[in-house]
Amino acid sequence: MLRTIRSKMLFVFAASLFTMLGLAALHLGSLSALRERYLVSERIEDLLNDILEVRRFEKNYLLYHDTASLREGLDYLDAVDRLAGGLTGSMERELGDAAYREFLADLAAYRLALSRLPADGRPGAEETEAVRARGKALTDYATGLLSSKRHRIHETIRQSLAVPFAFAGIFLAVTIAVVALVSTRVLRPLALLRETTRRVGAGDFRPVPLRPDLTDEISGLMGAFNLMAHQIEANQEHLLQARKMAALGTFTAGVAHELNNPINNITLTVDALLEDHADFLDDDGRELVADIAGQADRAADIVRNLLDFSRTERPPLVPLAAKDVAATSLALVKNQLLGAGLVVEMQVREDLPPVRGDLRSLQQVLVNILLNAVQATPRGGRVTLSVAAGENGETCFAVADSGPGVSPEVRQHLFEPFYTTKGVGKGTGLGLAVAYSLVRRHGGRIEVESPATGGAVFTVCLPAAPPEAPAPGPSPQVRP
Repeated sequence: MLRTIRSKMLFVFAASLFTMLGLAALHLGSLSALRERYLVSERIEDLLNDILEVRRFEKNYLLYHDTASLREGLDYLDAVDRLAGGLTGSMERELGDAAYREFLADLAAYRLALSRLPADGRPGAEETEAVRARGKALTDYATGLLSSKRHRIHETIRQSLAVPFAFAGIFLAVTIAVVALVSTRVLRPLALLRETTRRVGAGDFRPVPLRPDLTDEISGLMGAFNLMAHQIEANQEHLLQARKMAALGTFTAGVAHELNNPINNITLTVDALLEDHADFLDDDGRELVADIAGQADRAADIVRNLLDFSRTERPPLVPLAAKDVAATSLALVKNQLLGAGLVVEMQVREDLPPVRGDLRSLQQVLVNILLNAVQATPRGGRVTLSVAAGENGETCFAVADSGPGVSPEVRQHLFEPFYTTKGVGKGTGLGLAVAYSLVRRHGGRIEVESPATGGAVFTVCLPAAPPEAPAPGPSPQVRP
């Protein structure tokens, strides 16, 4: 949970949004409560004003003996009763239930005291004192009630004034969280990635260090960048190898053409010598001439390999059944495999798509690799030719042997022309170089590895034929 930058930012913004919505609801509630309290305070103020009016008429009666003021005071006292009835809940909440009951008792006693005052406007001292005491109690209660309500209003206003600061604090906290998240999870890795890109441009393909506990988008990007850098390094090695091959190909093409004519002349001369002057040669002479002919044929084979290696034109590529390519190639070296006392096995999947290639060239590639396996595998060993699906729709031919394998040092130079691990006179070092050149012309790749179990595995991967290409017919079978 919350492993990606997107999820973390969504969580931060969602939490901030809900917090702000909560504050907004609280603010609206505060404003609503403030409005309600203000309306109640107005009614309490009306209550106090009515009580004060009653007290004013009470004063006029007691001081000036105005009986009309007494009647008007009783009318205002009725208004006080009505207001007090409408404010029952507020009055109980503000000052408590006991104080409210005491207020009602004082109000009833005050009404009773006013109603008992004499009509001539000349009450006794005891009556006057009772009326004034009850009236003062009502006034004090109403004043305290209004003061308490105003205090609550001021408290609500103070709380409402704090809401904007809360909004500002949340905004600041969210900003800091987003900046910290972007800085640590985006900007710093991107700066490291930029520095690594500069290093890659300078030829340093060391990967970007990754934390295994991070699985966010930037970590995925850095992992993809490391893979890209690895592929660039591998492709650069292939490019350098291809350039080296191209330079050697140009050189060997010139050498091959220069050597071809003398070798042909030697071959023709030996043939003429054997045909026209065989009677003049003794057994030792015939053996020497035969040795010259054999060495001339060997030199001609080397020239042909050089020409194959240096050839730059691409053969026409047609859809070929992978199974037929493997079967015909294996048939060409069947005698060598059996003569070396090796166990031969072919494994081909039936659902493979056709490959694009030239049959003769692909046969030459597989034959060269198979002959290399024959020479590397001791008698009684096993050679396996398998065909399976590779990456990106490729079809891969793999030749595995049970020989001694290939060391990393040898592997680096294995596809270079004239590089051989065989003794003098036992190999030209061109077979695998020619195979490499032909595979590259087909748009494929050739790799070699030595498994921990021993032996060597040469893998040739070729692109599949386009889907719209017609299904290939059966390839001609080559009999050994």
